[in-house]
Amino acid sequence: MLNQIKGLHHVTSMAEDARTNNKFFTNTLGLRRVKKTVNFDAPDVYHLYYGDEVGTPGTIMTYFPFPKMARGRPGTGEVGNTVFSIPEGALGYWTERLGQQGVEGLKADESFGQKRLHFAGPDGDGFALVEVKDDKRDPWTHNGVDAEHAIRGFHSVAMRLRDEGATAELLKYMGYEVVDTHEGIKRLAIPGGNGADYVDLETMPNINRALPGAGSVHHVAFAVENRAKQLEVRKALMDTGYQVTPVIDRDYFWAIYFRTPGGVLFEVATNEPGFDRDEDTAHLGEALKLPEQHAHLRGLIEQHLEPLEG
Repeated sequence: MLNQIKGLHHVTSMAEDARTNNKFFTNTLGLRRVKKTVNFDAPDVYHLYYGDEVGTPGTIMTYFPFPKMARGRPGTGEVGNTVFSIPEGALGYWTERLGQQGVEGLKADESFGQKRLHFAGPDGDGFALVEVKDDKRDPWTHNGVDAEHAIRGFHSVAMRLRDEGATAELLKYMGYEVVDTHEGIKRLAIPGGNGADYVDLETMPNINRALPGAGSVHHVAFAVENRAKQLEVRKALMDTGYQVTPVIDRDYFWAIYFRTPGGVLFEVATNEPGFDRDEDTAHLGEALKLPEQHAHLRGLIEQHLEPLEG
C-alpha cells in the first residue's frame, strides 16, 4: 500500500465558453483565478485554474473551455460530482447567493451526516457545497465572499461506476481507507490528508457509460509532495500492472496519468513547483502564460483567444 498520496490535487473539466466559465468561478463562487494559460496539446484553447490565494493543492478547479463544445452525457465511468468544503452554518448564505444569481439545479440534502447543497455549473457540471466543521484552510475572500462563508477547497469527488470493486481496491492500494457507506455510496478517505481527503464511489450497474463533453470532468488528480514521491508511486502502479505515462512537465506541477478500472482518468501531480513559479503571488492569473514550446505562437494565440473580462 502506498503512503505518498495526500489527497486531491486538482480536478480538470471541460467547458463551452471561457468567459462564462471564468465569471462563474470567480464572481459566483468567489474563487481566485490563479493561472491563465493554454492547453498543452491545443494551444488555441485556454487552460484556466481557480483556487485559493496561491493555488494550494486540494483547492484547484481547472478547465479547458473548447468553444461551441457539445455538452457531455452523464453516465458511468466518470466523476459525477465535485464537492467543495464550506464552513458550518454557511449553507443558507450559499443557497441565497446561488439562487439570486440564477444558478440551476439547487437541491439541499444531507449525506454522511453533513449538510449539502447541490448545484449545476454553466455546462450542467455536477457540484455540491458541504458544511465541514473546523476546516482550517484559509479561503480567498477578494471576490465578494467573506471568510465566514467562503469555499475552503475541495471536500471530495464522487465517481459513478458500473462496478466499484476494482476502483475501490485501487484507491485502497493508493492509501485510502473505507470510512463509511451511505445509501449505497462507499466513502474512502486518505489519512492525514491535505483537507481534500474524500472519494465517494457510487455503483450504477444499469446506467449507460458517460459521453465526454462540456460539463464533464476530464480527469481527477491526486497530490504528492515532490517528484521523488511521484516516481515511487509510478513504479508501484506499473509493478501492479497499470499503464502509466512518463512524467510530464506541466509547468506548475509534474504529472503522470493512468486509466482506472472504472474508466476514470487519474493523474498524480506534484505539489512543486507551484503557481508562483512565473508570476508574483499578488498577480497570479492576470497575464497569459504560455508553455515554452508555444511561446513563439504568442501573437497568434492572443489574437485567437477570447478576452475573459469585458
